[in-house]
Amino acid sequence: MSFHPSASRRCHLLLSSVALSCLLWPTEGWTQTAQRSQTLDPVVVQPSATQPRARRAATGNAARNVRSRQQRNVAATTAPPVATPTSPVFAAPTLNLTGTTSTGSRLGLTRLQTPASVEVISAETMAERGQLNVVDAVTQNATGFTAIGEPGNGGIAFSTRGFAGSGSVTSLYDGTRLYVGAGTVNFPFDTWTAEKIEVLRGPASVMYGEGAIGGAVNVVSKLPLWIPRNQAELSIDTNMTRRIALDSGGPINKDVAYRIAVTGNASDGWIDRDNQSNIALHAAVQIKQNEDVTWTLSTDYGDRHPSKYFGTPLINGQLDPATRFKNYNVSDSTIRYQDSWSQVKTEWQVADGITLRNTLYYMYAKRHWKEVEIYGFNPGTGQIDRSDYLEIFHQQQQVGDRMDATFTGHLFGMVNTFVAGFDVNRIDFKHTSNSPFGGFSSVDPYNFNPGLFESPDITRPGYNATTNQYAFFAENRLAVTEQLALIAGVRQDQPSVTRTDFRNPANSYTRDYSATSWRAGVVYTPIQNLAFYGQYSTAADTVGGLISASNANSKFDLATGRQAEIGVKQSFWGGRGEWTLAGYEIVKNNLLSVIPGSGGVVQQVGQQSSRGVEASIGLVLDYGWRIDANTAFLRAKYDDFQQDSGVNFTGNVPFNVPQNVSNIWATWGFAPNWSANAGVQIVGKTYADSANTLEMPAYTLVSAGLQWKPDVNTTVSLRVWNIFDKIYATSSYSDNQWILGMPRTAQLAVNVKF
Repeated sequence: MSFHPSASRRCHLLLSSVALSCLLWPTEGWTQTAQRSQTLDPVVVQPSATQPRARRAATGNAARNVRSRQQRNVAATTAPPVATPTSPVFAAPTLNLTGTTSTGSRLGLTRLQTPASVEVISAETMAERGQLNVVDAVTQNATGFTAIGEPGNGGIAFSTRGFAGSGSVTSLYDGTRLYVGAGTVNFPFDTWTAEKIEVLRGPASVMYGEGAIGGAVNVVSKLPLWIPRNQAELSIDTNMTRRIALDSGGPINKDVAYRIAVTGNASDGWIDRDNQSNIALHAAVQIKQNEDVTWTLSTDYGDRHPSKYFGTPLINGQLDPATRFKNYNVSDSTIRYQDSWSQVKTEWQVADGITLRNTLYYMYAKRHWKEVEIYGFNPGTGQIDRSDYLEIFHQQQQVGDRMDATFTGHLFGMVNTFVAGFDVNRIDFKHTSNSPFGGFSSVDPYNFNPGLFESPDITRPGYNATTNQYAFFAENRLAVTEQLALIAGVRQDQPSVTRTDFRNPANSYTRDYSATSWRAGVVYTPIQNLAFYGQYSTAADTVGGLISASNANSKFDLATGRQAEIGVKQSFWGGRGEWTLAGYEIVKNNLLSVIPGSGGVVQQVGQQSSRGVEASIGLVLDYGWRIDANTAFLRAKYDDFQQDSGVNFTGNVPFNVPQNVSNIWATWGFAPNWSANAGVQIVGKTYADSANTLEMPAYTLVSAGLQWKPDVNTTVSLRVWNIFDKIYATSSYSDNQWILGMPRTAQLAVNVKF
C-alpha cells in the first residue's frame, strides 16, 4: 500500500562543521592489465599489513594469533591484490564467497558457510565502477535490488524480494540498525568512507530485529591502517558535480593506528534549479591495549543539501519528454540533513575459545524540509496543480549498546560455536511541522515562474516519541561432520513507545510490542568450496514505522513474515570463479492499507507473498577479462487484499516492485596500464499503484568506463552513465508523479596515492 509522501518523511541528521565542495571520486582498484601471452595464476589475496609488533609466545595459541590479525586489519579475504610496476595482477574484488561477513551471521562464518543469500560489495568494486553513493553501489551490484528513494524520505530506500521501503529493508551502519523516523533514512550516503557494503537478502529480523522482512543493507566503515597509506581524488562531471576526497591512515605508534576519510561534493544537478552539496567525514582510531583487548573509536559526520526534485507529473497519463528537466518545486525550497554518529567498539579475547564484543554508540540527526511536493496535471485547465506546501523539522537521538559473547568448543564431540548477547537502545524523536500542509498553486507545464513558499499553516511542534527497546539474541553452529553443519538463531525484541501529541493530547499513547524471530538452516559441503543450503526463517515488520507511528497505527499488530530458501554456492577454478543460485518463498501477513476516500484512515488486511529465483556468477578470465553478472526473477503479489470498502487488490503486484532485475559487468585489461569496463542494468516494469492501473515501463541502462595508470600511484578515469540517454522512471512518488533517473552523464576523475 502507498503512504502519503508527506506523512512518511523528513530526516535530517547532525554534525555540521566544514563546507567542502569541489570534485572527486574513489578509484582505488585499477588492477587489471593485459597479459595476453600468459595463462592466469590462481588469484592471490594479499592481506593488509599486520601491526609491526612482537608477539608474546607465552600462550603459543595459533587461534589467538589469527584473531589478533583480524582485529587490526581489513579482512584479508576481501582485500584486493596490490599492483606493482613490474607485476600486474588480476584483482577480483567481486569474488568473495570464501570471505567472512558479519551481516548474515554473528558467528564469523564465510558466505559459503552461511545458509542465506549474502553479498559483499568491496570499496575496490565501487571505485572501479564509479559508484559514489550507497544507492548506486547497491542497485548496480547486488542481486535483485532496486531503489525507491526520493529526497523527501532521505533517498535511501530499497526494494528486494518483493518488499519495498525502509520499513521492510533495513539500513545499518557497522552492524547497528538506523531506526526510521517518519519514513526517513538518509545516512550513510557516500561510499568514500565505506570499506564495503554487505547485503543480506531475505528476512533479517533474527540479526537486526523487527523491520527487516525483505533484507538488510549494512555499510561497513573504513578501518584504521597499520601501514601508512594516503590517497586523494578529484572529479567533475557534465552535471557540474565537483568532488574532492581524501583518505589517510597509518600507525601512530606500535599500539595505535588511525584512519581519516573525508569527501565533499557540489553539483548543479541535472534538473533545473537543483543545486546540491554534501560533506562526509569518517575518523577512526584503533588501540591495542594488550594482546587480548582492542578498542576502536570512530566518529562520522554528514551534512547534505540533497536534490529538491520530487518527480515529474504525467501529462494525460504519459511522460512528456518536454518536461524531463523541469523542476516544479518553488524557487526557495530547501532540504538539509545533518548527521552525527559516534561509536566505541571493544573486543576482548577472554580465553581460548571465548570472545566478548561490545559496541556503544550515539547518533544525532537534524532534518529540515520546506518545499512543495505534490504535482498533478489538470486536463481541464492544462496546468500543473501543486499542493502540499510543507515545512517539517526532525530531531532524532539514538543511544544504545550491543554486547555479545562467542564460545567455540565441542558438543558431544562435534565442533560447536555459540554466540549470545543483548541489544538495548533509546530513541528520542521530535517532529515539528505545518501539518495539514495546505497551500495550492497552478503553473504552466512548460514555461512558469516557480514562485515562493507560502503556506496558510503555522509550523509548530507536532509530537515527541520516546522508544525504549531491548532485545536478546542467540545463534549456534554445530558441525555434525566436516561436510554437514546445522545453524540456528533466535531473537526476542521488546520495544516500548511513548508518544506525546502536542496538538491533540487524546492522540498520545504508550504501546508495548513484542516480536520473536527465529531461523534454522543446514549447510552441506560435499566437496571443498561447494555448499548446498536450506533455511527457514521468520520476521516482523512494524506498520507505519515504530518510532513515529500515529495513535491509529499503534493499535495494529506487527506484520509477520516467514521465508523458506534453498540454494547452492561454489568457488572454483582456484578462486577465479564463483556462482550462486537460490530459490525462495516469502509470505507476509497483516498488511496495512489506506482506505480510498477516507482521508488517510488505514486498516490491516490480508497477505502478500513473493516467490523467486536468484543467480550470480563471477569469473576472472585470461587476457585481462573479468565478468560479473546476476539476475533475479520473482512473482510478487497480494494474496489477500480486500478492504472493508469493497476494494479488492488480491492478485495484484505490489507497487514499486519489479518482477525481474539483472546486472552485468565486464572489465578488460586490454593493454599495460589500461583498463575498460562496461555495465548493463536491466529493471523490469513496475506499477505505480496497488490497483495496477499505472505501469512504469521496464528500462535498460548501459554505462562504461576507461582507466589509465600513467604510473603505479595514479589513476585517471573517464566514465559515462546512461550512454544512450534513456528516459526512465525509477519509482513513483505518487500515482501520476514519477521520479525520473539521471540522463547521460560523463565524469573525469583523477586518483593519486602517496
